[in-house]
Amino acid sequence: MRISVVIPAFNEEGNIGGLIEETFAEVPETALGEVIAVDDASGDGTGAEIKALLGKYQLLRYLRHGQRAGQSAALRTGVLAARFPVIATMDGDGQNDPADIMKLARRLGSEGLEPAMAAGIRAGRKGPGSRKAASRFANFIRDKVLADGCPDTGCGIKLYRREAFLELPFFITMHRYLPALFLTYGHEIAYEAVNDRPRLRGTSKYTNLGRALIGLYDLVGVSWLRKRTIIPPIAEDVSGGGAVWSGVQDAERGSKPRVKARPGE
Repeated sequence: MRISVVIPAFNEEGNIGGLIEETFAEVPETALGEVIAVDDASGDGTGAEIKALLGKYQLLRYLRHGQRAGQSAALRTGVLAARFPVIATMDGDGQNDPADIMKLARRLGSEGLEPAMAAGIRAGRKGPGSRKAASRFANFIRDKVLADGCPDTGCGIKLYRREAFLELPFFITMHRYLPALFLTYGHEIAYEAVNDRPRLRGTSKYTNLGRALIGLYDLVGVSWLRKRTIIPPIAEDVSGGGAVWSGVQDAERGSKPRVKARPGE
């Protein structure tokens, strides 16, 4: 399993460099394919801090948006650019612990098997009491509406199959609803307790009120989308000559079709 680690960042000077260094230290070389830092048009020294590490780490890549587009867009930019089939995501503020990446990797299904996502649940969550209370309330409301069974959708550290992510519809706050979307598209999710750390520098980009207003609006849209989505199972897929493909998307990926022999061959 080779992993592309995608880290979206907006104005995370003083946090992002240390997080990148930790990632290279904690993820084994045999598993780490690359680290992609996506700078969402930061106005501070975030970009310079990342680029200062490019000479030290050959597997580090830096992408910068020409204008601010939000965390979901930054994640999608990183996933589209990724060269490996498994994606690990972390927030750029350093509150996620890179040491948890391999813990989540052990919960992910083997290629072609479920679960297609392993998501973190923050244990001993740090941060102001008001933020934790708001998060618990938001998770309660979201689960009542979406019934996705996710106890901590706001946890930024997740692992998932790149191909599965790119099947999902994109919208500007989709990162908050990835578990619900993965379930909607027929995938299973594993959950694992992960470390939560205090932010060392800077402040959160979101307020409790801002999260609440956006969240209510999004809940209506995501609920509508889930009810209007159907992913029919493939009952039969036969090519010319009677060969059976084991993956209907092999041709779309440009890879060589995996063909099963016909009975008697």
